[in-house]
Amino acid sequence: MPVLHGVNLSPFVRKVRFALAEKGITVDQEPVVPFGVSDEFKKISPLGKIPVYTDGDLALPDSSVIIDYLEHVHPEPALYPADPAERGRALFYEEYGDTKLTNALSTVFFQRYVRKNFFNEEADEEVVRHAIEEEIPQVLDYLSAQLGESDYLVGNRFGIADIAMTSSFVNARLGGWSIDADRWPTVAAYVDRVFSRPAIKPLVEGDLAQ
Repeated sequence: MPVLHGVNLSPFVRKVRFALAEKGITVDQEPVVPFGVSDEFKKISPLGKIPVYTDGDLALPDSSVIIDYLEHVHPEPALYPADPAERGRALFYEEYGDTKLTNALSTVFFQRYVRKNFFNEEADEEVVRHAIEEEIPQVLDYLSAQLGESDYLVGNRFGIADIAMTSSFVNARLGGWSIDADRWPTVAAYVDRVFSRPAIKPLVEGDLAQ
């Protein structure tokens, strides 16, 4: 059986787990914490990062690479649009979610959750304040504008863009932050919509229970 290497609290591992769940693919999971990984692990993940997907002799690091592979070997239900223009938009949203949005939300998670639970350190609340007041509003304003009146980002159909854009919101909640639904009602409803999907809901609830 294929194996997904990584811990559930990683937004990138969660991104792959969302895709696996939507496609109904069952895998084993090997928990790997991305701090001081072994030389053995670096043989399958040269950058020392999670997740990694292995299946026999195949080893694929990086969430985007993994989900693209899954789309080709398990094409239904499709997570990437068939239309070239829509696919291009979806790929950009995936990149934005993996970088700009995740970086902003992960600041709160790292300071308030990771430092406390993994390093026995206090959060730097000034760093948290800057993220909440400066960085996060930028990404939420952008996401709200891109959604408009649609339920989902591309073609009003759930897909990879929505997976990438929402996986980090679980971590932000673990860091004690949630979306101001009065200021960003469209984004708050959107994230709740994704998290309420039958395949995704139990994953979110399990991660939040940690």
